[in-house]
Parts: sequence; C-alpha cells; structure tokens
Amino acid sequence: MRVLLVEDDEPVAESLRRGLLRYGFEVEWVNTGGAALSYGGPYDVVLLDLGLPDTDGLDVCKALRDRSQVPIIVISARSDETDRVVGLELGADDYVSKPFGVREVIARIRAVMRRVQPRAADAPAAGPDRYGPRLTVDRKAARVHLDGTEVGLAPKEYDLLSFLTEEPGALMSREQIMEAVWDANWFGPTKTLDVHVAALRRKLAGAITIEAVRGVGFRLIVNENVNATGNAIGNAIGSEETAPTGGTREGNGTS
Repeated sequence: MRVLLVEDDEPVAESLRRGLLRYGFEVEWVNTGGAALSYGGPYDVVLLDLGLPDTDGLDVCKALRDRSQVPIIVISARSDETDRVVGLELGADDYVSKPFGVREVIARIRAVMRRVQPRAADAPAAGPDRYGPRLTVDRKAARVHLDGTEVGLAPKEYDLLSFLTEEPGALMSREQIMEAVWDANWFGPTKTLDVHVAALRRKLAGAITIEAVRGVGFRLIVNENVNATGNAIGNAIGSEETAPTGGTREGNGTS
C-alpha cells in the first residue's frame, strides 16, 4: 500500500516512515503543503499533519479532497475538538492526535481502507519476504515463519527483526536501532537491545546470524547455506563480537 506522508517534523516523519516500512507499506514523504498538492505519484492513503510551514493543513485537506477520494488521515498535535470536527467536515476520513504509536496509525489506515475500498474476495495477497531458504517475514500480517512454522516473537522482537532485514549485511549502530525500533528520541541505556538480539538469535538460530561489532552495533547476515541437519554453516559467530570492518549505514541525522 502506498502512503503519502505530509509532515514537516523530520524526526516524527522518519520514525513513522520506518515503522510503516517495517509493516510493508511504501512511503513517499513530503514536508510542505505545496509539495503534497504538486506530488504526482500514485498513492492509496494520505497521512496529513496540520501544522505545515507554508499553509494550513486544513486547506491542504480540502484541496486534496476536492481533487480525489483518496482516504485522508489527519495526524496532528492539535487536539482541540474544533480542529477535529473541521478536519472531518473538510474531507478527512480519520483523525489521530500526537503523540501516537506506529501500530495505532497502521490500525487506522487499515480500518479506513476497509471502509472505503473493501478488498475483492479473489484479489491476490502480497507474499511474504523470504530471507534465505528457511526464514520468511510477512510484513502485511506481522508474522515470521521458520521452516514453514510460525515463530512467536514479542512485538519489539518483530520490529527489530523487520528493521535489520531491511538491509541484510548492513552494519547498524546501536543508536540507529534504538531510534528506529524503540523511539526517535531514545536517550536511555541500550541493554534492552542486547536482550532482544539474544532472543532473536535463539528463536531464529541457523536461519540468520546477528553479528555484534564492538563499539558500533549489529549486522544481520542471512544464512544461505544449510547443512543436512538444517543448521546454517558459520552460525557460531552470531554471538561473538567482531571488530568493525566498515562504516555504519549513512543516516540523515534522525535514523
């Protein structure tokens, strides 16, 4: 599903964008009302902040509604009832007040899409992403399967796996991971990250290797080769720390 995200607050937008990507959404982010109105690409739903730098988001909402029936979900720090009512009267399909969780936004998107565009019974479902011969991640349903059997992951374990599998082999710093998976403004200890990494190593042993790079962060490796017992060759290094061999993935300062 393609999402047009209209949000001028970069940390909020990046956190929301990453969360949506982990659940299989395609996201196009613009930071002004003018950019939203001039964007020509296809999209299935709009997430619209009202506090835009160049124009009032309510005016953007009305303009978008005048040109199409694409669902619009307002995401705003304005919690006043008047703003909610006006937004809905101008064509918004739903209204989410900040602060919000990614899962709440996803639930709102899916609820709105069920109302305005019920899926045909014979419409094919998007398949899960496969990582090597043993692991699949279904971002639409937020489910993980190992050798065809569903693996029970805690919510943050799933989010961590989904983030690390966005770019297998890329070295991610602890700060990048904490900001993307836990909170865009996370400043606390990162011990909880080690606990969740250990859980993924245990539950997905053989399918992936999560390398700890001392002083930097973690790298997820997809194990392509399996031996006769189903264990990945070289999985033993998954719990050992290695020296850095390359830089972290370049971010934009907020990831």
